[in-house]
Amino acid sequence: MKHKPLIIIFSLVVPLLVALLYVTPKISFLEINFLPLLNAIINGTVFFTLIFAVRAIKNGNRKLHQKLIYTSFILSTIFLISYVLHHATHDSVKFGDIDGNGLLSDSENLKVSTFKYFYYFILISHILLSAIIMPLVLVTWSRALKEKFEAHKKIARITFPIWLYVSATGVIVYILISPYY
Repeated sequence: MKHKPLIIIFSLVVPLLVALLYVTPKISFLEINFLPLLNAIINGTVFFTLIFAVRAIKNGNRKLHQKLIYTSFILSTIFLISYVLHHATHDSVKFGDIDGNGLLSDSENLKVSTFKYFYYFILISHILLSAIIMPLVLVTWSRALKEKFEAHKKIARITFPIWLYVSATGVIVYILISPYY
């Protein structure tokens, strides 16, 4: 099966649809407030399943590696669905917006001080890398499915640390923004 067309379509359409979430009206009749926490839990779980998957393959346990990667992939897909659902039903939360009015007053800005730069660095790097992780994961997975293991290993060395970073920073972003939900 040729995976390349599907990889290209998903890699272009999904980030575009996610970006549209920020400019389209919210679905107001549905409020699911636990999704950010669920997303953080999913990200944290993906982080650990990826670590265990790499350890499994380094120990020669291909079956366990495969199961853990499938788990990471399925969890990441659930995360994406949950993320879209949350952002389709809720406005974005501003870092430091203590009173929840969507604006940062001078006093709120003072309270977050220069820490907001750390938050925005983590957030922006997370967003940028999450946009490129999908095609990397799909190409890596495709090569494994086609049993092109040398090519799989070559790209997995790039995919793994980025996927790990995206999952870890997803948890960090949640921890940093959660006081403002």
